[in-house]
Amino acid sequence: MAARAGMAADLRRISAFLDAQAARSRAARNTLLAYGRDLRDFVEWMGKDQDLTSITREGVEDYLLFCDAQGLSRATRARRLSAIRQIVRFAQQEAWREDDPAVRISGPGRAQRLPRTLDRAEVQAMLDAIPHLGQGEVERSRNLALFEILYATGMRVSELVSLPVTACRGDPELLLIRGKGGKERMVPLSAPARLALTAWLKWRDNAPADSALARLVAGKGAKWLFPAASAEGHMTRRAFHGLTGQIAAAAGIDPARVSPHVIRHALRPICWKAGPICARSRPCWAMPIWARRKSIPMFWMRGCAIWC
Repeated sequence: MAARAGMAADLRRISAFLDAQAARSRAARNTLLAYGRDLRDFVEWMGKDQDLTSITREGVEDYLLFCDAQGLSRATRARRLSAIRQIVRFAQQEAWREDDPAVRISGPGRAQRLPRTLDRAEVQAMLDAIPHLGQGEVERSRNLALFEILYATGMRVSELVSLPVTACRGDPELLLIRGKGGKERMVPLSAPARLALTAWLKWRDNAPADSALARLVAGKGAKWLFPAASAEGHMTRRAFHGLTGQIAAAAGIDPARVSPHVIRHALRPICWKAGPICARSRPCWAMPIWARRKSIPMFWMRGCAIWC
C-alpha cells in the first residue's frame, strides 16, 4: 500500500515536471512523451524502497547498471539519465529535495558514427517508384506529394504529416513550419514539390462524397493536408515510416537502409555535389551555419536557397 502511495506521488511529480517543461521550455510533444516514458520506468524500478525525493547517487547508478543489463543502447541510457537529471533539478527548484544525486554521474555517451544516407540515384529511384505503388491514383498522388515535400524541404516527419492544409493553398513557394518547441521557420518548395502538392490538393478537395477520403476530410482530417483515420486526424509517423519501407523495396533498395531521417540526411551531399546549379533547386537547409542569417529570408549560394 505504501509502495503504491509512493509511486502515485512520484507520478504526480512527473506530471508537474512535464507541465513545467511544456510551459517554460516549450518542449515538443514527442519530447514530453519520451520524458514521461523514461521517468515512469525509473519510478517503477525504484518501487517501494526509494522515490524521487530520496533517491541517492548510488541508486541512480544502480538504475543505469540495470538498464545496461537489460540490453538498452547507449543512446537510450544517456537519454534516461538526462531525464533523471532534469527532474531532480526541477525537484530542487520546487524544494522537494536539497541535493542533486545525478550531478556528478558520467553518462554512457553516444557512439560516434556517420549518419546513414542515400545517393542521388537511389533517391530518384524511390521518387520514380511512387507512381507505380498504391491502391489508386488518389493514394499515389498523396504519396508523391509526401515525398516530394520531404525531399524538397528536409522537414521532420512529424512536421510533414501534420501540415495544415490552409498553409499549402495557393501554389505557395514557401511553407511556414512549426517545429520543435513551437518555433516557426520558412522553407521553400521546389518546382516538382509544388506540382505534386497542387495535384494532391485537387484529389483531396474534390473527392467523391461517398469515398473514404471525403469522409476523412469531413471529419477530424478537415484541417490537415494529409488526413487519416488516426486519433489526431492526420497521417501518423509510424504509417509514413511503413510507407517509406514499401517505396524503398519497390525501388530495389533494402528497406533496412531507408528511413525518413535517412532521406533528410541525403539532402546534404546532394546539395553540395550539385555544383553551381542545383538540379532540382533543392533548399540547402543543411548548409553550414555561417551561410545562414537571422531575419534575412534567402541567400543564393551554389544555386540553392538558404533559409533560416
